[in-house]
Amino acid sequence: MYTCGAGARGIGKHHAKWYHEVLEEEIAVGLPSRRSALLEAFHLVQGEYGYLPEEAVCEVSEILGMSSADALAAASFYTMYSTAPQGKYVLDVCVTLSCSLMGGEHLLGYLSNKLGIGVGETTPDGLFTLRAVQCLGSCGKAPVMMVGGRYYDELTPEKIDALLEELRKNR
Repeated sequence: MYTCGAGARGIGKHHAKWYHEVLEEEIAVGLPSRRSALLEAFHLVQGEYGYLPEEAVCEVSEILGMSSADALAAASFYTMYSTAPQGKYVLDVCVTLSCSLMGGEHLLGYLSNKLGIGVGETTPDGLFTLRAVQCLGSCGKAPVMMVGGRYYDELTPEKIDALLEELRKNR
């Protein structure tokens, strides 16, 4: 887990300035407090790096005038943020009740075996990260997986094989 302070190397003055300017704009458009910009800041950071580097989370907490503990807790709480580098394609497999009843857990295991990685891990080539997530909001078409913001529903092992093949072609 992250520790801000002496262990945080900083993200560089140009990044800190950029975050500060963008966050000030966000706050200026009517957010009730500086702390309210935290999740938006995390979106910006993750968009820049592909995950939330420790240094960036610490820097954002300083810019927003909040404790690093609060920022770090938020970074690790929300499943939409990653605190470790991710693969090019993040495979979010729904494992809540509807999807599980329709085979979501089985498909998660199938993907794990097919890719040779566990949940929360990334393939050695950096192409895929496998995650188990809570409801993706498409229960009527279970089991569901999201990849790069796109939903894939009514999944079967055959559909997964075809999708993985397509993604590998689009490296």
